[in-house]
Amino acid sequence: MEGGIHPAEASAFRECFSLAWRNPYVLRLAFSAGIGGLLFGYDTGVISGALLYIRDDFKSVDKKTVLQESIVSMAVAGAIVGAAVGGWMNDRFGRKTSLLVADFLFFVGAIVMASAPNPALIIMGRVFVGFGVGMASMTAPLYISEASPAKIRGALVSTNGFLITGGQFLSYLINLAFTKVPGTWRWMLGVAGLPALLQFSLMMFLPESPRWLYRKGRDEEANLILRKIYPPHEVETEIQDLKNSVESEIREEGSSEKINLIKLLKTKTVRRGLIAGVGLQVFQQFVGINTVMYYSPTIVQLAGFASNQIALLLSLITSGLNAMGSIVSIYFIDRTGRKKLLIISLSGVIISLGLLSAVFHETTSHSPQVSKVETAHFANYTCPDYQSTITTWDCMKCLKASSPDCGFCASGTNKLFPGACLVSNSTVKKLCHNEHRLWYTKGCPSNYGWLAVVGLALYIIFFSPGMGTAPWIVNSEIYPLRFRGVCGGIAATANWISNLIVAQTFLSLTEAIGTSWTFLIFGLISVVALLFVLVFVPETKGLPIEEVEKMLEQRTLQLKFWKKGSDQFQKNSGV
Repeated sequence: MEGGIHPAEASAFRECFSLAWRNPYVLRLAFSAGIGGLLFGYDTGVISGALLYIRDDFKSVDKKTVLQESIVSMAVAGAIVGAAVGGWMNDRFGRKTSLLVADFLFFVGAIVMASAPNPALIIMGRVFVGFGVGMASMTAPLYISEASPAKIRGALVSTNGFLITGGQFLSYLINLAFTKVPGTWRWMLGVAGLPALLQFSLMMFLPESPRWLYRKGRDEEANLILRKIYPPHEVETEIQDLKNSVESEIREEGSSEKINLIKLLKTKTVRRGLIAGVGLQVFQQFVGINTVMYYSPTIVQLAGFASNQIALLLSLITSGLNAMGSIVSIYFIDRTGRKKLLIISLSGVIISLGLLSAVFHETTSHSPQVSKVETAHFANYTCPDYQSTITTWDCMKCLKASSPDCGFCASGTNKLFPGACLVSNSTVKKLCHNEHRLWYTKGCPSNYGWLAVVGLALYIIFFSPGMGTAPWIVNSEIYPLRFRGVCGGIAATANWISNLIVAQTFLSLTEAIGTSWTFLIFGLISVVALLFVLVFVPETKGLPIEEVEKMLEQRTLQLKFWKKGSDQFQKNSGV
């Protein structure tokens, strides 16, 4: 990263995996640190399925949308603190120590959640998990980036993205495995402590980041690690270049370890790097990814699938596609580049969100009618609001009744035929099922449900390889070494704050303005994100930090790709 030019080669993907036999030590570092991404992914995915069963066990959660959003989003609130503290801890105590602390917090949170007797303790456990996830989310890619040969850095950092999506896929598998087990959601949330134990055990035997060690004057330790990472013919050059870079930074800072935030913002290269890095992290969330990952089963139910098991199974498909997209990212990130991948990704996200908006508009505007005859069949359980009305109701109108909550028991002949509007409780649900009818409380029967699943799948296919991984990779590359920890913490904190806003408002938005308009808003934000990438985000593939700094220094605002600093730098250097 520091030192000479390391052009991104078309064979970077193959070279990355050839390390499995040439230098397994590098892969060991990358995958051990990347379990932090697995923790991040598992937490993201597991709560979406566990929430279905927490609602069944705690009626207060089932009746209060805000409580459901809090169970999901309090982990995100914790992650904001974890990411902010993580930036400071990374610079003060090192990358390895930060990951070990994150593992401890995650394990404690998992135990608290699994044993929680009430929603309040579930929320408390989610906060602890959030502390750990927030810390790991910015530390893992930073550690991998600083312990990777530059020409395959992007591919190795992408393994962190792959483990995030792999963790999400694993969480859906575990959710399905425990659907019939007593204490369903407790097992789902408790198992989350196992990846933390695994990473803690592995990281105990791995070294600190060599670049952090140089900053702390521990040259011999850093040299020993670099000799294990780089081939013999490259290692001396890398050691000298890194040493010169760190010495230059220390001279510039007057040998002070304190980073002045005002000075940081006044430094042109850092400020421009933060605009690009923080902007990417904010847009990653505001294009709606974690509405899909946190609420995927709920979205599937809103599209007209009544069964918890079917909702989880269909969510497993989208999660699997997410993991596959990360593999695609590992292949293309050093071949195509960060910026082009982001542009392709956002273009597909815009199309997918447009499809989802259209599908949910059709689903909500063409829901089955409520039949007085069908409802009279369950005379003792008729929804009070429907009983007193003289207007014609459809399924959506029935589900919006609030005194008390009501549900829709579909026709036994065809789910799209008129059905019954009844009080929503476990007794009525059982009566409806006993007559081989489907019971709906979140969404209504529809012919368009499968199109919604297709829309979700397309969204994931486009999001995962670009917007899913590139923001983290760019943030691990774009800042000068002396600012990398604190700037990475700022960007990760911005990511989690944005995540919290989206997670805490999604269900409320769908209730207030409808699912169709909610996805349309995310689509419009995606258009803004595309323009932002075109204007503000540099291409950093294969570039040493010095060239990234020069590119940021010389950059001019323009509504097109940034100037290719790599070519210009090579000409000036005579490379």
